[in-house]
Amino acid sequence: MSHPHPELGTPPKLPKNGLRVTPLGGLGEIGRNMTVFEYGGRLLIVDCGVLFPEEEQPGIDLILPDFTTIRDRLDDVEGIVLTHGHEDHIGGVPYLLRLKPDIPLIGSKLTLALIEAKLQEHRIRPYTLEVEEGQRERIGVFDCEFIAVNHSIPDALAVAIRTPAGMAVATGDFKMDQLPLDGRLTDLHAFARLSEEGIDLLLSDSTNAEVPGFVPPERDISNVLRTVFANAQKRIIVASFASHVHRIQQILDAAHEYGRRVAFVGRSMVRNMGIARDLGYLKVPAGLVVDVKTLDDLPDDEVVLVCTGSQGEPMAALSRMANRDHQIRIVPGDTVILASSLIPGNENAVYRVINGLTRWGAHVVHKGNAKVHVSGHASAGELLYFYNICKPKNLMPVHGEWRHLRANAELGALTGVPKDHIVIAEDGVVVDLVDGKAKIVGKVQAGYVYVDGLSVGDVTEISLKDRRILGDEGIISVFIVVDSSSGKIVGGPHIQARGSGIDDGAFTAVVPKVEDALNKSAQDGVMEPHQLQQLVRRTVGKWVSDTYRRRPMILPVVVEV
Repeated sequence: MSHPHPELGTPPKLPKNGLRVTPLGGLGEIGRNMTVFEYGGRLLIVDCGVLFPEEEQPGIDLILPDFTTIRDRLDDVEGIVLTHGHEDHIGGVPYLLRLKPDIPLIGSKLTLALIEAKLQEHRIRPYTLEVEEGQRERIGVFDCEFIAVNHSIPDALAVAIRTPAGMAVATGDFKMDQLPLDGRLTDLHAFARLSEEGIDLLLSDSTNAEVPGFVPPERDISNVLRTVFANAQKRIIVASFASHVHRIQQILDAAHEYGRRVAFVGRSMVRNMGIARDLGYLKVPAGLVVDVKTLDDLPDDEVVLVCTGSQGEPMAALSRMANRDHQIRIVPGDTVILASSLIPGNENAVYRVINGLTRWGAHVVHKGNAKVHVSGHASAGELLYFYNICKPKNLMPVHGEWRHLRANAELGALTGVPKDHIVIAEDGVVVDLVDGKAKIVGKVQAGYVYVDGLSVGDVTEISLKDRRILGDEGIISVFIVVDSSSGKIVGGPHIQARGSGIDDGAFTAVVPKVEDALNKSAQDGVMEPHQLQQLVRRTVGKWVSDTYRRRPMILPVVVEV
């Protein structure tokens, strides 16, 4: 198995007969999926998603792939193939199309409907090509065939990309549920046919590669939901991803069976379920779904609320309910169902929400105490089965953290893929398929790009470090006025603290130290304000560290008069 090396340099020019694969997101992480394929100087992008921030990224709304490596080559892009409509695969599209709005989007009916609604909010009208399973389209120099795969959202597709350098197959997210709710199976016959033609490089979903066996069928959840609905005394509140159409369908079916009305809460949930209903992917009995404003007129035991926030997102509806910051108030006897898995890194946030809901008297049903979710990603047994069908000549695990990628690589090796034909890459690592062999040839920039409000890319790691310091240790400001000719202090020092846990009165002890340091610097002829600020920062910082064992941000202001 080949693997990346930290000293990888700039990749060489792509050989004439080569296919280059550059993942800009989704490797070493769950989210931000984006892969660039290059042949003959032309580019094809598969997916462009977002990653959601964790606790150590305060104030950040979204994390995008880094478009730097393709920013000057957008005219070379033939199109963006979207495998399915989850945010970690389509959420970054509006930010890429801001740079060049006429890049064609290729995807299934539901996927394109979801991204078009999102782009409408960004005032972008995209060029789109709707495709379906079994369809084959020439997208510039790339001959693309689309294959049905089963996932936790309808209309998911894998894509086979044929070039003179060979065939690459990107699975997207998939599993092999043999009893899917919509009857749409992962098309193993199509993958077997591609195998006979010869799959030169398989890029395969790794998320559940560590999990043994097979993913249980979605329909197993229906009986569990019926039990929850049968026992619920008051309102039922369900938190789910805003794009999990299959799960919402099960909720609607249970609500209809038990005589409850359903209201969607949250803009993304209302929008996505409206799209799914209009396109026929969501079957809604007449009169079942009502506006949230009408719920006050209904008894509590006839109400179901469907909202976002299953991952503990601080601004989502469920988190705000847990914090008593939402118009919907949790009361004793309410039942809350978290109908999703835990995305790695979100555990603390989710349990914080569960504890908050429990505090107000809710009965919380989640994956830890009931079977209210099954994964949308193939487990180890399914992947082994899949590799034995596909028989790829080269394997590149994608979509997963490092442990998932390595586990997936080991599964490939067990099924006969030669270890030197298995490439474990990470974001930015460039892989070339030349003469039937895939290998790592270099690395390009592929860091995090942070979205903070209307700001895209302006927040840096240094900014986040400052935010973490402010959040953890607080800030101390020091204001001093000095004479511009002599350097002597004519005002201050005035010292104030916020969030540091240090009373302002305690700083009388450090004032003499600051005055001595400034007087000495004046005698030495050091009077430049920036140097004086650094001197004040060191003096106050050392005193705080020695006295309180803390490291707050020190903000000195030196004014000359």
